[in-house]
Amino acid sequence: MANLYFVSEPLTATTTHVEIVGDEARHAVQVARTRAGDVVEVSDGRGNRADARVLSADKASVACSIDNVRTDPEPAMRVVLVQALAKGDRDELAIQTATELGVDRVVPWQAERSVSRWSGDKIAKGVARWNAIVREASKQSMRSRVPTVSQPVATETVCTIDDGLAWIVLDPRSETTLSEWFRDAGSPTAVGIVVGPEGGITGAEIGLLSSAGATAVRLDGPILRTSTAGPAAMAALLALGGVW
Repeated sequence: MANLYFVSEPLTATTTHVEIVGDEARHAVQVARTRAGDVVEVSDGRGNRADARVLSADKASVACSIDNVRTDPEPAMRVVLVQALAKGDRDELAIQTATELGVDRVVPWQAERSVSRWSGDKIAKGVARWNAIVREASKQSMRSRVPTVSQPVATETVCTIDDGLAWIVLDPRSETTLSEWFRDAGSPTAVGIVVGPEGGITGAEIGLLSSAGATAVRLDGPILRTSTAGPAAMAALLALGGVW
């Protein structure tokens, strides 16, 4: 099985050596049984990756020589997921799957009906937890770009976090389907997806998001949980845009 490990230093054409440290090193040595002479892939999480020949390995540090540094192309479609905080691990499942699908950025949203609440120290802990999830999901899917995790946003500011996005909010009550919106919007290549919590998005929130430029759309078929709605919409967009 191929393994990808993240390093802290940027990878450039002049990089000749790197060290895999911390949890990455422990995983490489104790789980993947990496030894001197093995070849693995390393990435800086910014789109650059390289082949790495292991020179020495212990659970604290894996020293590698570097060859064939390359930069992966930017994704053909950039997607930002604004995920409402949800109970249990449903919001975490959403961002994990979205990362595997290639999401560019994930944004925690404190929706009106969110059962989970982040405040005080919980904000920093929640963002750190989401960062760990997207990093591990990037490793699992061999992605060289780790999605950005933003600070939590309020409904009023959701559509202001990125001026370059065409915004949609998933609402099963909408008369407009995702495919209809995509066609009428001119097949956008940068999309922001807003997903509500278990209890759904309130009418007032739909109004605020719509007034800020978002379009309410529905996914035909069964009503999906908050853990699956965003990734499902993202997969549909990738198919509609010809990326898949």
